Amino acid sequence: MWYPKGGMGVGPQRILGIDPGTLCVGYGVIETHAERGGAFEYLECGVLRPCKTLEVPVRIAEIAAGLTEIIEELRPTAVALEKAYYGKNAASALKLGQARGAIMLLTAQHHLPTFEYAPSTIKQQVVGHGRATKAQVQARIQMLFRLRKTPSSDAADALAIALCHGHSAPARIQDVESDAQTRTLS
Repeated sequence: MWYPKGGMGVGPQRILGIDPGTLCVGYGVIETHAERGGAFEYLECGVLRPCKTLEVPVRIAEIAAGLTEIIEELRPTAVALEKAYYGKNAASALKLGQARGAIMLLTAQHHLPTFEYAPSTIKQQVVGHGRATKAQVQARIQMLFRLRKTPSSDAADALAIALCHGHSAPARIQDVESDAQTRTLS
C-alpha cells in the first residue's frame, strides 16, 4: 500500500473503484462527505472496452490511457481495486494479474493511495453477504445511489469496490497512522 506524504487528509474523499480485466475494466467514482454524516455521492461510472482483437499488451495500454483520462478529469484521492481471485484457468489469472499490475503502476505514477478488497468483502459491505450475485450487486448499487438506470455489472462492481473502500477507509487510515507512530517510537 502506498500513501501520499501527509496521509489522506480530512474533508471529502474522492474514490475511484476499479474492477480490473483485460477485455473490459469497470470504473466508478464516488465522493465521501464526513461533514454530512459519512454520506456517499455518485459521480460517474462506466466501462473501458479495448478492441478484443488486439494483443494483450496493446489492450492494457488502451486501458491505461482510458484510466489516465479518468484520473486527470475526476481527480480521485484514492483508488480501490478488487483483489485477484484464483479460478481454475491459470492463463486468465495471469492476464488479470498483468492488468492489475499495469493499473497499480498507473496509480503509483499519479501518487494515489491504492487499496485492495476481496470480492467477498465487497459483496458483504454492499449487499450484506459475501456470496451475492452480480444482479444483486447491480440492484443494490442502483438503489443506494438512486440511479435511474441499472449500471452494467462491471460498472456496478467498480462502484461497489469504491463504496467498500469508503466504508473501510477511516479504519485503514487509523491503522496506517498508528503503524507509522509505532515505527517512529521504536
